[in-house]
Amino acid sequence: MFSPRVLKSASSLMCRGFSTSQMCRQGKAPDMAEVRNRLREIVGASTNWKDHQQALAERASLSQYLAQSQDELPVKTMKDSAIEAHLPLGTQPALREKYLNYHNSVRFGRILEDLDSLAVLICYSHTWNKELKRSPLSIVTALVDKIDMRKNIIYPDCDIKFTGHVTWVGKTSIEAKMHMSQYHDGAYTDVLDATFVMVARDPENKRAAFINPLKLESPEEEAIFQQGEINKTRRVELSTASLLKVAPTAEERTLIHNLFLNTLDTRTVSFRSRILAPNSVWMEDAKMKGLEICHPQERNIFNRIFGGFLMRKAYELGWANACAFAGCRPTLVAVDDIVFRKPVEIGSLLLLSSQVCYTEGMHIQVRVHTEVLDPLTRQHSTTNVFHFTFHVEKDIPAVVPQSYGESMLYLDGKRHFDETMRSQG
Repeated sequence: MFSPRVLKSASSLMCRGFSTSQMCRQGKAPDMAEVRNRLREIVGASTNWKDHQQALAERASLSQYLAQSQDELPVKTMKDSAIEAHLPLGTQPALREKYLNYHNSVRFGRILEDLDSLAVLICYSHTWNKELKRSPLSIVTALVDKIDMRKNIIYPDCDIKFTGHVTWVGKTSIEAKMHMSQYHDGAYTDVLDATFVMVARDPENKRAAFINPLKLESPEEEAIFQQGEINKTRRVELSTASLLKVAPTAEERTLIHNLFLNTLDTRTVSFRSRILAPNSVWMEDAKMKGLEICHPQERNIFNRIFGGFLMRKAYELGWANACAFAGCRPTLVAVDDIVFRKPVEIGSLLLLSSQVCYTEGMHIQVRVHTEVLDPLTRQHSTTNVFHFTFHVEKDIPAVVPQSYGESMLYLDGKRHFDETMRSQG
């Protein structure tokens, strides 16, 4: 849910406090390159990897500007964070190569990168102190609550517009909603809505930091803020009911038991003898894996691996897995509940594992798990879990779990799929 009044103000407010930066080039909305340049200015990030240690040391000195309580900070409004940014695929042909896929459409993984950058800038716009040259806050992505697709086709040669603003604020966390539209046939049409939750940390990204409270100026903004409260409550409830913490419900246990009974060999009636029903695939055979070496080129403004890069790699692996499973090209329906558990350091070995965990009709639910491997200690640490819902133009095989662990993945996938279908009406 967006406030038309707030978003209408985005063009005039996008440069508030940023008048010396490239963001205000002749009153035009910034493009995504300018968004990232502005983030570097705000943080004081180094442009050369060899200088990153000096940049980190300089940021540490900004701790003196941190507020000791939220009450010390000035109140901000939704208009203060309202931003409009453009991706000029239609008017800048040289930019298209970076975004083009071999289906002559736009690489959605690149869009995820842009959304992540824009969400960070929206939150910095909310917390910006014009008296300081650099922000003492390290604002990082905590989770992607939801991305709902409104249109399946993204044209590679038509300009894209992003708008967004802060919709909810806690003491150290902040929710930003963004809307993406594309200019085609003489008008902008809706493409997607996205909700990101960010957290504020100290300059060295070691502990939580306070952010400005949000002032609500109309009943419409109060409703938007209340939806943010509802989102927070829902996330807590989902976390409390996680299958890693509590047993499945009675209905879910019955479902898993029926799946098990349907795979028993009636000739032997043995727990060890399992057979597949027609048009079914074992979950073990619906996997795909990948590896990334985390080079400095993919670092963010805090000299860790950019969250948008992680999302792009996870999405592309999940898409490839869904494509191989279905035997046809899938389209994205929704991205759901991406939690950033820990940062990924430069030089890490990033292991990605994609699993088709649930199918229904023409839909495929894919879970991508990412972890870092320390090659010296051989320790594995989970960094992210991604959930993607895809649609294809034909009925697809049912995916069937064999082990108890796979059964939990199956139920988790079904929960995310059902939530996506409910949210889309």
